[in-house]
Amino acid sequence: MANRVLVINRALFSLIFVGCLLSSVTVTAEQALRSLLPAAEVLSAQAAAPATGAASHQAVVNRYCVTCHNERLKTAGLLLDEVEVGQVNQDPAVWEKVVRKLRTGLMPPDGRPRPDAETYTSMVSYLETALDQASVANPNPGWPAEVHRLNRAEYTNAIRDLLGLEVNGRDLLPADDSGYGFDNIGDVLTVSPGLMGRYLSAAAKISRRAVGDPTLSPGTTMYKTSPLLLQEGRMSEDLPFGSRGGFAVRHYFPLDAEYVFKISLERPLNQPVAGKDHTLEFRMDHNLVQAFDLNENKKAGSGGGVGGFIEVRVPVKAGIRVISASFVGSLDRSIPYDGRPPNPPVASFQYSRVPINPIVYSIQVVGPFDGQVPEDSDDVVSRRKIFVCQPGTPADETPCAKRILLNLTRRAFRRPVTDADVEPLMASYRAGSQDGGFEAGIKWAVEALLVSPEFLLRVEHHPVNVKAGTAYRVGDIELASRLSFFLWSSIPDDELLDLAEEGRLTDPVLLEQQVKRMLEDPRSSALTENFAGQWLYLRNLRTVAPNAVLFPTFDDNLRDALRRETEMFFESQMREDRSVVELLTANYTFMNDRLARHYGIQGIYGSHYRRVDYPDDRRAGLLGHGSVLLVTSHPNRTSPVVRGKWLLENLLGSPPPPPPPDIPALRENDEGGEPATVRERLEQHRANPVCSACHAKMDPLGFALENFDAIGRWRSVDEEAGASIDPSGTLPDGTPFETPAEFREALLNDPWKSEFVSTATEKLLTYAIGRGLQYFDAPAVRQIVREAESADHRWSALILGVIKSDPFQMRRVQDASTLNAEN
Repeated sequence: MANRVLVINRALFSLIFVGCLLSSVTVTAEQALRSLLPAAEVLSAQAAAPATGAASHQAVVNRYCVTCHNERLKTAGLLLDEVEVGQVNQDPAVWEKVVRKLRTGLMPPDGRPRPDAETYTSMVSYLETALDQASVANPNPGWPAEVHRLNRAEYTNAIRDLLGLEVNGRDLLPADDSGYGFDNIGDVLTVSPGLMGRYLSAAAKISRRAVGDPTLSPGTTMYKTSPLLLQEGRMSEDLPFGSRGGFAVRHYFPLDAEYVFKISLERPLNQPVAGKDHTLEFRMDHNLVQAFDLNENKKAGSGGGVGGFIEVRVPVKAGIRVISASFVGSLDRSIPYDGRPPNPPVASFQYSRVPINPIVYSIQVVGPFDGQVPEDSDDVVSRRKIFVCQPGTPADETPCAKRILLNLTRRAFRRPVTDADVEPLMASYRAGSQDGGFEAGIKWAVEALLVSPEFLLRVEHHPVNVKAGTAYRVGDIELASRLSFFLWSSIPDDELLDLAEEGRLTDPVLLEQQVKRMLEDPRSSALTENFAGQWLYLRNLRTVAPNAVLFPTFDDNLRDALRRETEMFFESQMREDRSVVELLTANYTFMNDRLARHYGIQGIYGSHYRRVDYPDDRRAGLLGHGSVLLVTSHPNRTSPVVRGKWLLENLLGSPPPPPPPDIPALRENDEGGEPATVRERLEQHRANPVCSACHAKMDPLGFALENFDAIGRWRSVDEEAGASIDPSGTLPDGTPFETPAEFREALLNDPWKSEFVSTATEKLLTYAIGRGLQYFDAPAVRQIVREAESADHRWSALILGVIKSDPFQMRRVQDASTLNAEN
């Protein structure tokens, strides 16, 4: 045991001390710069608006901009009297700020003189063209973290693809820190002593599950439902048709053994139960194991009643199995579905007193008892992936172990490996096999592999002859990892690694073919879960808690339905390769009966999610999704400020500055005085000049969504204030709107349509390269958007544009002076 701990601890401590090993790549800086020539030709031929000379543009800046942004006033810290329009390449950071403000018409501010539209457009075109040409002449792809730790989602997916194991990352590892809106940003993914301990524990558990350990002691795993989950109808696609209540889970059985299943039912015996003839079915892999007649207190022969445990002990083969418990038969059909009185809210006192059908509260899996490692690996994917050979004699054990570890290490390290790479793992194998035999040694080696820095860290090595400040193109191996972690949040597969090892992945045709293949693979759903889940704040749904008194109808059924709706909608947009603009305009969504009731849509029955066209224009696109409306509200009311800020940051690329200190909170209606709408109270709040500057941009955007309450229901009246909802407002450039539909239409006109596409591209690029974007990334964003325009900005075009961009395919050797100068 001491040897095992020593080997694993040495590997783990090297996460910090030897994570940055040096090696060479074959692509030179000169070759990288030559590859940029086609981009320069495109830029020189682009159809930009005619630009006049630098002198005339300098005159425009002097007349309309320098009056505020000068050395004396220092408005917003922007000094335009110290830079020259004719030399934008000298101060690109300053001019990118100017372009951002001009693009959205935010400058000059209201009340100040403004140039005519033609001059305005010409100015923007001149600056963007000059900045893009300067970027081609001196490319700066930035410097993502040289040592990039796998985040929790990537670690979980990597275990799945490496060993064929489905593990719950939340049980194994803590949540990751986020930066720039995402949790895959290399600079914030640190390694702490506490996290190192969690990696050790996770590696031990995973290796035992993957290989199989006949000495495994019986343990208990509990799956339980939320008390706010109303169990009506068929609750899952894994439950039989016509079932009622209950739930299904996927559980991993480590050994061929007997297991005990304990099913806990609610309601308690002292509370009323609706109806009679309640029969519970326990199933495994959809096959009936046992049925329990709860009223006769027997298991189609014996068993328990409502409340307490029902126990089942059965032999189970190792592997992942679907286990489920649900009641037979649907709800009472004697009353039409639409004629049944609704149940009281699940969180209410009334719910605990009225007759309700019994529910399955939890399923416990206890075991294994008398377990054996399976001889047949067909049902145990992890053993099939690990044991690519079996030793016939003791003399065959060491060569077979080496072959197994060479195969695993290549995938885990995401590169070709040598005997030197495998030797530390072979040391773990030899230590483990001394007492436990061949499979015990493999288990020790797998455990050591899972804490190796080469597995847990993505390390990109600089070429040995490239000087600081020089940009170069990354090699095929690094590109393979960038691709797989972007599109799959996981390690490359064999096909991708084979092409990378052959040096063929950078071939434009093959690269595009691989991107198409990877997007069609089910693993690309990681873009929905990890990219959209963070961009659209879907992950926040897990912790949002509306006031139960004000919103008693909110339950976990609705919480899950709101999340599923947006995930399925985003997934359909990606799979059908639609224009990114359709995120704002699509007239369809996905819903089940619970969500349909919430939205007031008739004729939708059952728990199955299906595509539904909206009957009107109230909810088109993401801005009508209850998930977005819920996570941008307060627990007790809507918040035009939060919603407006979310729109500016995530859709329109114009985040407001942070609020100054000591800003008074918005007065609530329960604090005294006459009840007032949120709009009226915000108008009073904006009377403070300190508040007005930012709220004048945010609040009108939030007002456009005021017809949706804090949990996303449509309303025409603010019941708290007893007044009609007024959703009218203006965009920051002065475009007016009267209704949510008019607001969406206004966003489809430039400059806001262009800003939305650019912002979506910026978010996608940030997620893809794992670092925050800087001013020098703006030319790459513009190029991606321009090249995707001919494809109507479809997702495939934007994703391929990101992958072909300089920030994704290149990196720059950083030094301290460059870092200080550009920060």
